[in-house]
Amino acid sequence: MANAQDEAGIVRIPSVHSVAETLDRLERLLKERGVIVFARIDFSADAVRAGLAMRAEQMLVFGNPKAGTPLMQAAPASGIDLPLKALAWEDAEGKTWLAYNAPEYVVRRHALAPSFAANLAAPIPLLEAAAK
Repeated sequence: MANAQDEAGIVRIPSVHSVAETLDRLERLLKERGVIVFARIDFSADAVRAGLAMRAEQMLVFGNPKAGTPLMQAAPASGIDLPLKALAWEDAEGKTWLAYNAPEYVVRRHALAPSFAANLAAPIPLLEAAAK
């Protein structure tokens, strides 16, 4: 499944699940494949603690040093985009979306060889599966 990225390099895919379930599914798929899940941030829960309200929105931060380290060796500033992140949110119509940075965008942003995109693309099928 090819997903189009916007001008900011963000790929958005619809999810048939809630925000929490989408990221639960993604977290399970990543862990099953040995990918490290570093953090899960619940922005909407943080908003409630601050006395604010917002629709459901969560981020999963994950990665694999074997994939990310070569990018940082070639371009240390690429670490600003690593580990990888997946953002799930509910829009105003109640639809859930899952977004990630397009590998090609990250590679261009850091003037890396195009071949490095493969290092960042490995989790894309898992993101797509989590949304189905």
